[in-house]
Amino acid sequence: MSVRTTAPGSPGPSRGELVADAALALLAERGMRGLTHRAVDEAAGLAQGSTSNLARTREALLGLAVRRLAEREARVLALDEMPDPAGGLDTLAGALALAVHRSLTGHRELLVARYELALEATRRPGLRAFYDATGAVFRDRLTALAAAAGSPDPARHALSLVAWADGLMFACVAGSFSARTPDLDEVRTGLRELLAGMLGR
Repeated sequence: MSVRTTAPGSPGPSRGELVADAALALLAERGMRGLTHRAVDEAAGLAQGSTSNLARTREALLGLAVRRLAEREARVLALDEMPDPAGGLDTLAGALALAVHRSLTGHRELLVARYELALEATRRPGLRAFYDATGAVFRDRLTALAAAAGSPDPARHALSLVAWADGLMFACVAGSFSARTPDLDEVRTGLRELLAGMLGR
């Protein structure tokens, strides 16, 4: 199990990041039952009790994992670097497809960890609120992109974009299409069709 998320030669992660990265790796590899403070200490190569010092309760550890997940997914998706939607649907669909395809091909572990956390959040109201708050950042950015692209109902169309991308990623990582990952052109075509239908173009 590897928990390194920084490039060689760059500053290493903080202890909090190391713990959260180990927690995400454990969630992806062993599921929710495999996530314990002791297991995180071992996976992160830290002295016993280190994780408890940072996150004393299980809920606190899960919150740390959700926060780190949001940080890492933000780097993968790079929604802040999306092109100006005024450049046309092909440009926007291409950029969104690249973000989705990066998640599918290079960050499957993060996706599996996210599914574990999402399901756990349905049973923990405190975690649900925290999970939803971090997810709102992505929804807000997609809503802004939809508005800039000329959507007559940006919030509803952002939901459609999230549902499409989440559905594709789940199907290809944990669902019935897990044996095959679509190539970039297929993802781009699907998003182009979705955007065209929403925007009437």
